[in-house]
Amino acid sequence: MADLLTGQFFQILTAGFLVGIIVGLTGMGGGALMTPALIFLGVGQTAAIVTVDLTAAAIYKTGGAITHWRQGSPNVRLAAYLIAGSVPMAFLGPWLLNGLIDDPAQLENTLKLCIGIALLFAASTYALRLLINMRRVNSGGGEPDANPHIRLVPTVLVGALGGLLVGVTSVGSGSVIMIALLMLYPGLPAVKLVGTDLMQAVPLVLAAALSNIAIHGLEWDLLFPLVLGSVPGTVLGSRLAPRVAQSIIRRGIVIVLTMSGTALLFKAGLHPYGEGQDTLEAITVAVVGLVMLLLVPLVWGLLRKQNGLPMFGAPTVAELERTPLHRRG
Repeated sequence: MADLLTGQFFQILTAGFLVGIIVGLTGMGGGALMTPALIFLGVGQTAAIVTVDLTAAAIYKTGGAITHWRQGSPNVRLAAYLIAGSVPMAFLGPWLLNGLIDDPAQLENTLKLCIGIALLFAASTYALRLLINMRRVNSGGGEPDANPHIRLVPTVLVGALGGLLVGVTSVGSGSVIMIALLMLYPGLPAVKLVGTDLMQAVPLVLAAALSNIAIHGLEWDLLFPLVLGSVPGTVLGSRLAPRVAQSIIRRGIVIVLTMSGTALLFKAGLHPYGEGQDTLEAITVAVVGLVMLLLVPLVWGLLRKQNGLPMFGAPTVAELERTPLHRRG
């Protein structure tokens, strides 16, 4: 046990605790925040970090799924079709990547590239989700339909895409599949949407974790502090959630995801300014964050105006976020 209590142990414990608080506060961002956080801390190889994050997710997602199952919220048939697509791809994805790339350095860069792209995609899905909600609110919304007609092929394909993304990067079990469900089944009530996603996420993440463990092994010195930090952090964040303005935190997360995704693209070997331009790349990441901070509210106001709403005011971002869903991503 003494061998585990190192400086790295407390770094991971702290990171897990802080990310856990954000997950508890907002219901989003667990995988999308933890994986890049551990990469930037430099606590291990990217493949090991992905494996540990997936293993930890399999632990705490199970609790959420059981809660929703007891409440009767999942659409079991819809979840089954998602699982049929996601689980095989989540298991095969890491093996396909490992079979195509046998050089450790190349694998490291490829994983960072994939995670960077996944983070940018996760940030964009949040914006898309708000836009869909805004149009739904503006049109008066459709009739709720707890048991919609299942669109078999699109649903299985959505599961397969989400499974591949999660299996390789550990990012996207919520962001990709959730937004697809929202578009395919707009009448599905919020509690059904969240419950269905959590129900399919457990076997998805478990399959991805087992596949990555079989290939890369499991570094217990990373897993222990991550679980020890994230679980109480999530509990604390959940208790603080009613007292905190979640919309501000969520918008901040989108900016962080975009900056992290951009930084990981540079770390993966994409150097638009040439090799050795670390300072210029760091400035670029900062500029991306500043531009988003200043321009996103203006762009959002223009989109509202195009949809017949005032540029600012009701429905607020917080009201739009509450309309369809609230979950971890």
